[in-house]
Amino acid sequence: MFGRHANGQSFAPLKDKEPALTPPSPRSSRGEGKGQGQRMRGPEIETTGRARRLRQSDNDAENALWMELRGRRLNGHKFVRQFPIGNYFADFACRDSQLVVEVDGRQHVDSKYDQTRDRFMVSNDWSVLRFWNVDVLKERDAVLETILAAIEQRLDRHIETSELRFIAARSYGETYP
Repeated sequence: MFGRHANGQSFAPLKDKEPALTPPSPRSSRGEGKGQGQRMRGPEIETTGRARRLRQSDNDAENALWMELRGRRLNGHKFVRQFPIGNYFADFACRDSQLVVEVDGRQHVDSKYDQTRDRFMVSNDWSVLRFWNVDVLKERDAVLETILAAIEQRLDRHIETSELRFIAARSYGETYP
């Protein structure tokens, strides 16, 4: 049966037919069949879910710093939030500079967990810069300038003061991104 457009041309209506379904891939697990059994790049569902939950539970200091870092607002440097590194999540990370920025509350004072975490990140060639929540909220310009100094590799390789902690990765200072 044919119909007619308003301009008089005839047309065949579409048949009521189920769309063709593509049979499932014979591969048994993600990544097989591409290359030599190499795993395809893609999101890790569990990791992505945890990162989302962490972003939703950010504190005021983390939110305030994110407003300054997001969208390449800090001199064009791209930062991401809750970035997975091994089994850990960095509050903020600049992948181009291999810099992790952490914003800590008083529960992190003398934390053995944080020290272990920092060693892991540094051993995986990430520099780690830690600030206190109160400093991010009250001294934001100084915090942003310190982050820039770390990106531009103007900081000493190891700094530990009451205001901040910085541990440089092995490659820090070798090349500027």
